[in-house]
Amino acid sequence: MEITNVAILANPKAGKGKSKQHALWLQQHLLIKKIQSSIYILEWPHQQLLESFSDVWIIGGDGTINFFINQYPNCKIPIALFSGGTGNDFAWKLYGKMKLETQFDLLFTATPKYIDAGKVNDTLYINCLGIGFDGEILQSMKSIRFIGGHYGYLLAVIYKIFRFKEQTIKIQSGDEIWNEKFLLVFIVNSSRAGGGFFIAPPAEINDGLLNMVLSKKIAILKRLFYLPIIKIGKHLNLPFVIHRLGSKFTITCEKELPIQVDGELLFSSHMEVQVLPNQFLFRY
Repeated sequence: MEITNVAILANPKAGKGKSKQHALWLQQHLLIKKIQSSIYILEWPHQQLLESFSDVWIIGGDGTINFFINQYPNCKIPIALFSGGTGNDFAWKLYGKMKLETQFDLLFTATPKYIDAGKVNDTLYINCLGIGFDGEILQSMKSIRFIGGHYGYLLAVIYKIFRFKEQTIKIQSGDEIWNEKFLLVFIVNSSRAGGGFFIAPPAEINDGLLNMVLSKKIAILKRLFYLPIIKIGKHLNLPFVIHRLGSKFTITCEKELPIQVDGELLFSSHMEVQVLPNQFLFRY
């Protein structure tokens, strides 16, 4: 699938305004290769127009790619994601720490590959779903945005460690049921969230499964002690952590809880979560 005409979609609020600069750089270098492109910043194209391009390149973070997949859930053309947001966890999964120039060159040799997505109720996600603790962290978005990705998230985590009260959550997947107070409830498609927390290091984005990671209730001092261990992804074998792979999960809470979905905030007391295998095509 040759790159012949690219739609460049930028989020003007991501990356402190650098997305427009990246978009212009990409357009200039596509022109050198005699490849047509169109930049969309304030208003993105409708579905039919988008499908007239050979590729779509998105500049932004996890929230931007989440907006894209919910705006264009049936997109069939190859997608590329350029880091330009607060956390950029999904871009890291695809491209690691590549610089803009290196990633640009890679796209012309990379074979498009299908990847999975997740769905919680009526909302798609591509990286991470976090319930309760993670949702409350997201409610501290002002400190996260002001300080910047990973460090802002870390500050919000430490603050919530002292104040968060676990809620009873019932989770069912296949024949297994868990029904108790949980500190952490994640159902993820990819490995990393929060700008560098390795929630599920073994997670694959094309295996047709989601990774569930639960942490049972633990004391505040233990939360502090295990935070660095969770950050580097060495927690999956701890006695209070549950890790499962599955394609469908039903989650019921005693009250409506905040939910983090690719960096966006939702609220619900009942969630039907499922994997959507081979939902989107990415060049990486």
